[in-house]
Amino acid sequence: MAKVPMTVGGAETLREELNELRSVVRPRISAAIAVAREHGDIKENAEYHAAREQQSFCEGRITEIEGKLANSQIIDVTKIEPTGRVIFGTTITLYNLDTEKSVTYQIVGEDEADVPSGKISVISPIARAVMGKHEGDEIVVKAPAGDVEYEIESVKHL
Repeated sequence: MAKVPMTVGGAETLREELNELRSVVRPRISAAIAVAREHGDIKENAEYHAAREQQSFCEGRITEIEGKLANSQIIDVTKIEPTGRVIFGTTITLYNLDTEKSVTYQIVGEDEADVPSGKISVISPIARAVMGKHEGDEIVVKAPAGDVEYEIESVKHL
């Protein structure tokens, strides 16, 4: 299976969530199950069933995060020599040739994408259009509302 690219920040966020689930959430759920068992018959004990459902969700999320981290290739773009070329992990500023406005995005892995915070997936239309291009290049992004023309103003390794 091919490794999935992930930024250092994305991997750190997943590790923090994994640590929280293992050290805080899992023990809390185990304690809730123990308390619910003390209430007697577990067949009709809503607290017990709710805690078991939480436990199932928590364990599933732990497994999911462990899998993502194991199958990822963590790329630290700050350790790559800047060439002005757009690659995974770079932060790009695009100038919209129609609206004359600039927008800045970091190109990240699928699981890290968060457009409101300026992080777009490497498989998004904008990222696919800019990958491999250089500062000063003009690109056309095929968007649902029509083609949008941009100029790549800057490519930063942050």
